[in-house]
Amino acid sequence: IEIRKQNMAFGLGSYTELPSSNPAVIAFLREAPPTGESGDDIVLCVHNFSRFAQPTELDLREFDGRHPVELIGGVRFPAIGELPYLLTLAGHGFYWFRLRRAVAPTVIRRP
Repeated sequence: IEIRKQNMAFGLGSYTELPSSNPAVIAFLREAPPTGESGDDIVLCVHNFSRFAQPTELDLREFDGRHPVELIGGVRFPAIGELPYLLTLAGHGFYWFRLRRAVAPTVIRRP
């Protein structure tokens, strides 16, 4: 409940279902209306309805360069690219990710 309260996308966000390569896995996006202070708020939800571990591939090309950051543990997953994004979920497992924009590296200039 605390995670849902911390993420406006769950309460106010739009819902967009994503095609999954595995019929046992459902994936969808929740996107909160943009605000001036935080920019976009996009949450990717992936749920395994099987009691067995399941792989899935998701077409996330429109988010190329973003990093999925898992909402419960804060773990940063590899960046999304042009290829389908592969995830493996435990039996009845799920992931909730915030899709973070890549941060440009800071250049330190020496005098």
